[in-house]
Amino acid sequence: MLDHTSSDPHLWLEEVEGEAPLAWVRERNAEAEAELAGSADFARLEAELRDIYDSDAQIPMLTRHGAWYYNLWRDADHPRGLWRRTTLDDYRSADPAWETILDLDALNAAEGENWVWHGVEFYRPDHPRVLIALSRGGADADVTREFDLTTRSFVDGGFHRPESKGQLAWRDEDSVFLVADLGPGTINRAGYARTARIWHRGTPLASAGICFEGPEDNAGYGIYALRDRTPGFERDLLVHYLDSRDTVAHLADDAGDFQAIPAPDSALKHLHREWLALELREDWTVGGDTHRAGSLIVTRLADHLAGAAQWTVLFAPSDTTALADVVFTRHHVLLAVLDDVASRLLVATPEGGTWTTRPLAGVPELGTLHAAAVDDESSDEVWLVTTDYITPTTLLLKDLESEAPAEVLKSEPSHFDASGLEVTQRFAVSDDGTRVPYFLVARRGLALDGTHRTLLFGYGGFEISLTPAYAPAVGKGWLERGGVYAVANIRGGGEYGPRWHQAALRENRHRAYEDFAAVARDLVAVGVTTPARLGVRGGSNGGLLTGNMLTQYPELFGAVIIQVPLLDMRRYSQLLAGASWMDEYGDPDVPGDWEFIRTFSPYHLIDDGRAYPPTLLLTSTRDDRVHPGHARKMMAALTGAGKDVRYYENIEGGHGGAADNRQRAHMDALWLTFLLSHLG
Repeated sequence: MLDHTSSDPHLWLEEVEGEAPLAWVRERNAEAEAELAGSADFARLEAELRDIYDSDAQIPMLTRHGAWYYNLWRDADHPRGLWRRTTLDDYRSADPAWETILDLDALNAAEGENWVWHGVEFYRPDHPRVLIALSRGGADADVTREFDLTTRSFVDGGFHRPESKGQLAWRDEDSVFLVADLGPGTINRAGYARTARIWHRGTPLASAGICFEGPEDNAGYGIYALRDRTPGFERDLLVHYLDSRDTVAHLADDAGDFQAIPAPDSALKHLHREWLALELREDWTVGGDTHRAGSLIVTRLADHLAGAAQWTVLFAPSDTTALADVVFTRHHVLLAVLDDVASRLLVATPEGGTWTTRPLAGVPELGTLHAAAVDDESSDEVWLVTTDYITPTTLLLKDLESEAPAEVLKSEPSHFDASGLEVTQRFAVSDDGTRVPYFLVARRGLALDGTHRTLLFGYGGFEISLTPAYAPAVGKGWLERGGVYAVANIRGGGEYGPRWHQAALRENRHRAYEDFAAVARDLVAVGVTTPARLGVRGGSNGGLLTGNMLTQYPELFGAVIIQVPLLDMRRYSQLLAGASWMDEYGDPDVPGDWEFIRTFSPYHLIDDGRAYPPTLLLTSTRDDRVHPGHARKMMAALTGAGKDVRYYENIEGGHGGAADNRQRAHMDALWLTFLLSHLG
């Protein structure tokens, strides 16, 4: 077991692109490839996954700007993507006519780069200039460049934000909000830009004047500034992230100075037209009323700023329900609600000074429902995406003003054989008596004889909910090959709202791990599987989860997969964006915090004398959110302790692990082959 008080023998592996660490990475990659990627079965699986990811039958998801509907499309011929557009009538056809705006693969060839698409901002729907964000290799840090839709080219001498974790957003045709790393003193402790500036066309970057500045020791996700151009409600807005959760929303006054909008830091703030809505993460008493954590409350912004707010509750949680999302349209608010992790949609509407709420009619009743506004300034239409573990994804268009059923625009074909499969929900009981739900995907009438190789997946952090979703890699590479798939909705997530998340924060982090272990034990107790045939997988915070399964509960599993993980919790806050997560895990530099953090730091929990199941570590060199040093050092320490472990680091890919479909197929085939070979 590593002594945290001594020097770290593997510290040299934190030099991300150092010659010696990268040589070490290439050696480990070669070893993993030799073990996992040399068979005909691997080649066949990788090819099957690549065919799925490159399939022309994938649904092109849309965003609307003016009369055009835009999409970024990747396939075998365009691995980095085509940014293109069409009309809605054309999109409805079997073979839409797409107009290519930007070919990223051609751009990379011309510039000798490895750009990955990071998004676009329009000035107005009918304006010819846009701001395109591009990332090298998929990293969080990116650049923003002004692009002309008419000439299909980047603008010579146009706005160009240097590479950093920041943002460029239109103020008007000739000025932008600039949030960027501009040298010493301009980033916060977590590596995000801490100033917002106004940059005028034709002036040097250095001349951009500061309009907002956050403290240098701040550990949040930085700043987001924008101009709301909704007719009749034009205003400048700014959000300052205090950490990974808390924010302060600001509204510019007549002099252009940003003034904080009074509201709890922990609340999610929504400003839409005349309304201010708050998603409460903590109980809040205002005007003599106490509103429960997990509630959505709304009032008129002008009344709130004048100190005369009358708050209306649009949603209040119950023991089984939580608010999953809030979507504003021109006249309505669409509420996505989870009830024991099952989706339903409600429509809230202001009518004559009061609000009414009704279920959304004309939409599917099964599976997970995700919603997004088509154009919240002028339309009440929403995109709806329906999905579950065994039913391919469908894209629908629904007008909230109409009782007519949602229009099915596109449905994805089946990418794996789901015949005979069923999805059930079960509940395990954690160490403290809490009921923990999990989904089980298996053959109908599964014999409960403990013979089934099973993959258990989890996350459990940052109030992120794991809802049923179609996963072709799991379907093709696991379910179709006879495996059982389980997904655990453990504490730390958002499946039951803020209370579920906050129950596993900081010194209570162990509850997430106890929940996950309880699900693993339940799978064995009911006869689905045995520890030798049970594998576990998780990434990012889920990699911290599976790292703790390896070091704290090794007897429960036959194989462990740890992806893009946090593992060294003694140094996590000093690595890349780690400081922004201290509200989640605690501050290891505070002695009192380290006492509990050390209990879930897998790097420090490795026990030379304890038997561990076979383990696979996966990460990315270009991950500039969770430092690849976590996985590298864990690999070195496990190898030194004589454990059965292998390692693969994708040189590109960012926090997602892969930068294109080829890399994605290869990495998915690696972990699937690992599971298939170690779980019998």
